[in-house]
Amino acid sequence: MTEDIEKKIRNTIEKLSLIDTELVHFGSIAKLPTRYGDFEIIGLISLRDMKEHVVIMKGNAIAQKNVPLRIHSECLTGDAFTSLRCDCREQLETSLNYISKQDYGMIVYLRQEGRGIGLFNKMKAYTLQEMGYDTNEANELLGFKADERTYLVAVDIIKALKIKSIQLITNNPKKVSELCNSGIDVTERIPIAITPNAYNAKYLSTKSESGHLMGSETLFCQDEEKN
Repeated sequence: MTEDIEKKIRNTIEKLSLIDTELVHFGSIAKLPTRYGDFEIIGLISLRDMKEHVVIMKGNAIAQKNVPLRIHSECLTGDAFTSLRCDCREQLETSLNYISKQDYGMIVYLRQEGRGIGLFNKMKAYTLQEMGYDTNEANELLGFKADERTYLVAVDIIKALKIKSIQLITNNPKKVSELCNSGIDVTERIPIAITPNAYNAKYLSTKSESGHLMGSETLFCQDEEKN
């Protein structure tokens, strides 16, 4: 790529006041028309894990407060191949649909497939699940924690975007806790209601048993401070 082309790409980034930090390098921004509406997609590299991640943004959420925001971990089988074994695609699509109706909002899409164990090991976990083990047990039998994900990269991205506070779209209290403990002001939790199917009922039951909130319970940073 020539210096002239690189400069043109950098100019589109700088128009949105996207400034690289010690942990986040912004690489590109482009329009992303979807069935849920028009978004922009921001490509970036995290210097924490040296992986490429993306932000899908409606409107201009940069430096805003109370930004509706979902942190979504990559799920190739669900997001792309419409697998019914999990609820990942439903959560992603519900979030896109919700954010499309707001003045601004975003999805931070993290490349941590299979709860952080990677695609290859995720397939092994599927095999174990077919032998009767649940999601957590399968990961642990492979030598991993039940959930290897971390949200520190998302914290880096949110801070790089100068977002003042967020309304977190999640059923996972771990996300709320990790963000609050890392200095992100979570002012509200927006729940995602998922109807189980014949293939993911056990998976959703395991998530509930692991502490995921399947109802409309409130949870925000002030709650974390009380615990």
